[in-house]
Amino acid sequence: QAQLVESGGGSVQSGGSLTLSCAASGTTHTMGWFRQAPGKEREGVAAISKPGTISYADSVTGRFTISRDNAKNTIYLQMNGLVPEDTALYTCAANLRRWMGSGPPPLVSREYMNWGQGTQVTVSS
Repeated sequence: QAQLVESGGGSVQSGGSLTLSCAASGTTHTMGWFRQAPGKEREGVAAISKPGTISYADSVTGRFTISRDNAKNTIYLQMNGLVPEDTALYTCAANLRRWMGSGPPPLVSREYMNWGQGTQVTVSS
């Protein structure tokens, strides 16, 4: 089990940048970022395995960068070129329910066991 605490959300104008952090206590392996906008389903944004294999959603590739500091048990999401469509509650997730091999980590929320409370990101035009 892991407890996750997100930080770094806020309000920015279109084209701006934000960096989210997710600090974990407890054992973590694969971790990821998900987001949910009002009236929409939760979607995977980016995920990173403990060795550093990464997945990105097509909608954020080239704009967002996920990274992790295993010594601090923390992952980050650097978000550049933000657009209003990125407005959502961003939530950190950790630890897959089952072994899925050494390939790119999944961006499917039901595969993750531990969740944070989320941090709001609002992008205005």
